[in-house]
Order: sequence, then C-alpha cells, then structure tokens
Amino acid sequence: MNIMHPAAGFAEISLGDTGLSVPLASGTKYFNYFWLRDNCPSSFSSVTCERSFDIFHLDQPPKAASAQLEDGHLVINWAGEEHTTRMPLAWLETYAEGKRRPDPADLPRKAWYGDHYPDVARFSFSELSSNKEALRRWLEAVIVEGVSIVDDMPDTDQALTDLVQLMGQVRPTFFGLYFDVRTHINPTNTAYTASALELHTDTPAEEHAPGVQFLHMRANSVEGGRNLFGDGVAAANDFRTLDPEGFRVLAETDVPFYCEHDGYDMRSYQRIIELDKHGEVEGLTISQHMLDLIDLPQELLDMWYPAFCKFGKLLQDDKYIMRFTLHAGECIVFDNHRIVHGRAAYSATSGDRYLRGTYADRAEMRSTYRALVSEGRFKA
Repeated sequence: MNIMHPAAGFAEISLGDTGLSVPLASGTKYFNYFWLRDNCPSSFSSVTCERSFDIFHLDQPPKAASAQLEDGHLVINWAGEEHTTRMPLAWLETYAEGKRRPDPADLPRKAWYGDHYPDVARFSFSELSSNKEALRRWLEAVIVEGVSIVDDMPDTDQALTDLVQLMGQVRPTFFGLYFDVRTHINPTNTAYTASALELHTDTPAEEHAPGVQFLHMRANSVEGGRNLFGDGVAAANDFRTLDPEGFRVLAETDVPFYCEHDGYDMRSYQRIIELDKHGEVEGLTISQHMLDLIDLPQELLDMWYPAFCKFGKLLQDDKYIMRFTLHAGECIVFDNHRIVHGRAAYSATSGDRYLRGTYADRAEMRSTYRALVSEGRFKA
C-alpha cells in the first residue's frame, strides 16, 4: 500500500507486510514494524528512562493500519491496537542505516609523548567539586588524553573517595577498595618496596582490570622515586607503522597474567595491545611482574616473543616517557588500560613517601560525561 503525502513533496510512505518505507532527508528508508512499535517514544518511562512496554505481550506481530507525516513526525496507527506512535523524522535518521547510535563519549584519543608533562590537564579539587564545566573538562581530558592531575587535595582518606565519586564509584580489586603505597616490612608487591618499578598497567591478572586509576600523593620528601608515565596509544601507533606484523601478533594473541599470594590466585588472559571497535589502538595490558608462564604453542612464541621484546623496548624509549615528581597534595588520574606507569628507586630512609590509590571504571566515567553533555535518547 502506498500513501501520498503532499506535505512531504508527494513522497510516499509504503506499507508492507513486515515494515514500512518512509521518506527522510537522506532518502526513502525502510523500518521494521517490530522495531517501530518497540521503540515508540511512549515505550519508555519518563520517570525511570527505562523501557516500560513489553513487546512479548502483543497477541499478534505489530502491523501498521495507516501511516502519515505530520509536523516533522511519522505517525503510525497500529492494527489491532488502540495505539498511535509519533516518531520525529530527524530521530529516525539516526537509525535509518542500522549504525550504532552516536555516543558523545566516543571521543578520538590524542596521543602524547615524553615532553607532555607541562601540558597535562590540571584541575583543583575544589573546582571539580563545585563547577560542572570543570568536571566536564576533567572527564574529557581523561577520555581523550588518558591522564590528568588534580591538585589541592586535602590530606585525608575521604578526599580520594570524594574525587572518585565525581566520576563514578570506587572499584574494588583483589587488593581491596584502596591500596597504600609505602615501604612494607613484608611486601606482597614490588610497589611496596623502595625499588624501581618498571612500566606497567595495574591488575592485569583480573579478567576485567579496572579502567581508571587514582594515585593520591599524601607525603613525598624522599630522595629519588621520580614518577614515570607513558602513553601506550602513542607507542603502539608507532609500533604499528614500524612493525605491522609484530603489531598484529600482539593485538591478536591472548597471553596469561597472574597474581598469587596466600589468600588469592588471580588469573586472566589478555592482549598486550588492545583495539577499540574502530580498530584503533585503545591501550595496553602489560606487566613484567605479573606475566605468567606463557602456555602457548612454542611455534607461536617464535613470532610473539620477538614482537613483545621489540615493542617493550620501544615503550621504554625516552621519546614516550614523562619523568616528574608527584608532590604531596596532588592526585594523578589516568586510564589504566592506556597509560603505563612506574617509578625510579628511592631512598626509604631519606624521608617519607606515602601514596594512596584506588580505581574507578571507564564505563562509569563515560556515563557521567554523557550525562553532562547529552540530553538523552528522545529529544523531540
């Protein structure tokens, strides 16, 4: 059935057995009846923002009795129901090609190198706590560049919790809700010594390692212990150009990580180079301390180990590494799946060094960012 619509320049809405075709600015597009009925704006609660309509309760497959264009909307009267759907044509354009809904938090990453420290995005704890525009810029900086520094942090445990909760929720790991980095008498981790800490990402032994890390420096008067931070995206992008086959091997091969002690035995398989849905480098999972005995075919290791060592040496090049001292009252916040971090050795008897850390999830960070910049699914 074809229905003429003078208001649409004599374009036609064509009603079929399984769906209809409607004229849009980009051309005539087909939409399935199930999809149209299920995604009617009235199917979603204005209070909870969740779907309140249950398509399972329909006695018959949905089918349009009639359809027309009115004031920039597609209006459908459904057969066998006393229900009318009004959908904005501009909104239908978003879904006409079957592509993913645009995500305001899907921002392109900006790679950086070892000279980036003077340009690291900085914010004060007080402005983030009181200014939504500053909060938006902070979240955007962590999404785009993967790192930021928050200064003027109060010297309290609560301050770190309050900062995390501006982004999301504290994400526990098998170490607990928080961890305290200082010299321990019986350390369970290299970080709890005064030794140098090689570049790494945290907790790779977890099946889903936490996405955002917070390191709040509470005291730092020791000699040495400079912080080392590098952008895994910059290094991996360069490696992709330098050695395409080595890049492919590291991006496609799952290798084992572990963390084992008296009360836990955590294990996972991860890829050294992580790609996003666009095929772009999203980050890394790398830790020499927690790389397990690699239980892969020896013939595969003939390719994997040379690529791994070549990339690891590249990653440690001065070109990629910022070297600086995190001062008391500063908290560095960074993407744990992108930024590699470490520190130089320090003299444990030369002063006091105390750093308190925790994590949040990247999904919650992006959720908070979307809530600040977007109006939600239905705008018309």
